[in-house]
Amino acid sequence: MSSGLYAAGAGLLARSEALDVAAANLANAGTTGYRAERDEFRSLLLGPEALDSELDATLNNFGVLGGSRLDLGQGALTPTGNPLDLAIEGDGFFAIQTKQGVRYTRNGQFERAQDGTLTTQAGEPVLDAKGQPIRIPAGEIGVGADGAVSVDGAVAGKIALFGFASGDALTPEGANRYAAATGAKPAAAAGAIRQGALEASNQNVIDGSLQLVLMQRQAEMMQKAVSMFSNDLDKTASEDLPRVP
Repeated sequence: MSSGLYAAGAGLLARSEALDVAAANLANAGTTGYRAERDEFRSLLLGPEALDSELDATLNNFGVLGGSRLDLGQGALTPTGNPLDLAIEGDGFFAIQTKQGVRYTRNGQFERAQDGTLTTQAGEPVLDAKGQPIRIPAGEIGVGADGAVSVDGAVAGKIALFGFASGDALTPEGANRYAAATGAKPAAAAGAIRQGALEASNQNVIDGSLQLVLMQRQAEMMQKAVSMFSNDLDKTASEDLPRVP
């Protein structure tokens, strides 16, 4: 009986956490450059808590949420006509200098500051391969697929793209920017930059809605199971235990 209660409780916790992830993905389906998070389930027996676990074997064999990782899949590219709107096709992230340090994003809605620095809409400098801001003089701006920035035909700088081996190497901060995880080192990415376009979220609205409904139903099922086992334990405590001599 206790094994069933523990298993149902673990299932409810896992589905509740997965429900939060599904809700966040769906809420950001329209966010430029958003990378969806995908659930990772594991057995508690294989996790770091296994040696200290006092739960029954049934719970140890029950799937729990081991975390989530970023889906690095491609989002759709939407033309905008703005020469400073840049989309990444393929692998890679733009690097930006924030107050908290270097962060990475696929949101290429950039602007030219008064001093010529290429920045995000929040005024954060976009960086080149050496980690330096890119300054663009006044004139007609062109950005090549390799990130080379030219003004009236003259090269003014080069936007770098940084890649990571997997979504585990990035930690989300907000809707569409990420910090490198401890020990993770970015490498040059092979993606291409498309000028005059933006990349949409890689979360499909329909798939996100279905996933949200699925997690809701599974959470409800686990809630009913918890209630059932809890009621049985209450019955045992109130009716059977008093009969024990």
